[in-house]
Amino acid sequence: MKNKIRNWKNALTLLLIILSLSCDNDEKVVLEDKDIIEIRDQGSFTVGGKVIRSTGTFDSVAHGFFNPTNQNTEGQTLHGDHATVFYQIPTQAKKLPLVFWHGYGQSMRTWQTTPDGREGFQSIFLKKKYPVYLIDQPRRGQSGRSTEPMTLSANTDDQLWFGIFRLGVNNEFYPNVQFSKEPEALNQFYRQITPDTGPLDIELNIKTISTLFDKIGPGILVTHSHSGGQGWLTALRNENIKAIICFEPGSNFVFPENEIPNPIPYLGGTLSARGVSEETFKKLTKIPIVIYYGDYIPKEKVLDNPGKEQWRAALEMAKKWTIVVNKYGGDVTLVHLPKKGLIGNTHFPMSDLNNKKVADFMNQWLETKNLY
Repeated sequence: MKNKIRNWKNALTLLLIILSLSCDNDEKVVLEDKDIIEIRDQGSFTVGGKVIRSTGTFDSVAHGFFNPTNQNTEGQTLHGDHATVFYQIPTQAKKLPLVFWHGYGQSMRTWQTTPDGREGFQSIFLKKKYPVYLIDQPRRGQSGRSTEPMTLSANTDDQLWFGIFRLGVNNEFYPNVQFSKEPEALNQFYRQITPDTGPLDIELNIKTISTLFDKIGPGILVTHSHSGGQGWLTALRNENIKAIICFEPGSNFVFPENEIPNPIPYLGGTLSARGVSEETFKKLTKIPIVIYYGDYIPKEKVLDNPGKEQWRAALEMAKKWTIVVNKYGGDVTLVHLPKKGLIGNTHFPMSDLNNKKVADFMNQWLETKNLY
């Protein structure tokens, strides 16, 4: 009888071991699924900013402590002008994080998802094992607390942005555009536009993002549109920026003081560059840089489409900038996506219908430059 009990216990123990190993194998299979993102660490924080204080002495009773909409500000402080950062670090993460900085009228949502609900660059590059940091720059989005006052307007300007962002003209999409024609996608796209809550301050933005790289250490800066020029101005100050990936920069191109190109006129305005000392400029030659532009950018001046025109000027200036940086020994690659076979991209290649192909181009460049 004792032998039977002992044999039964041994069999039960063996069965439990088999079941345990089976569960472990199932878990490993699940974690190797390419659609699964395993996060080791995530969180959010603010960086930079300042505190201002009103004169006087704060008295919660006399100042109407329970009426925040109509209170006396004497003796009180305001914390503002910071950037908000959300980060995720996957398991088995690559060494260098990708730091994503949005463009004008945008927030970190640019990178989080697409207007039609597909994966954005946040998820795409987490799956490629890059730590991801998303920024809302000062006085924008979650960083809306400004120390400088500003009156916000409520202008009806959706069609203006439809054109500037090169989806089409008025309400008509361009042929073969890589943007969903579903009405809800356009509705979501318009609703991701967000205003500045204080005066736009380029110097403040540069200083704040530089402070971020001081905090997190070496990383790769990924910019879009308005943050493009601010990105390389930030790299002039901070050696922790080890590379720059820039989608459709539109302003703040920087040249040596003695090589500033002539301003480029376009329908509705003029694009000018800024100058810095040769010694300062050469800092840009120490890191690899890649620039991407999408479709619907004319080669010659057009007289009936301001939205296209400003990007013609930007691409022309980017070509001049690329030549000068590389002449000084730099490593800038300028990619016009239609020439690579990617047709129909808007001003938002990171969220267009073919954004995974765009991400593959970017990832190939990262691997070529050993940036991981």
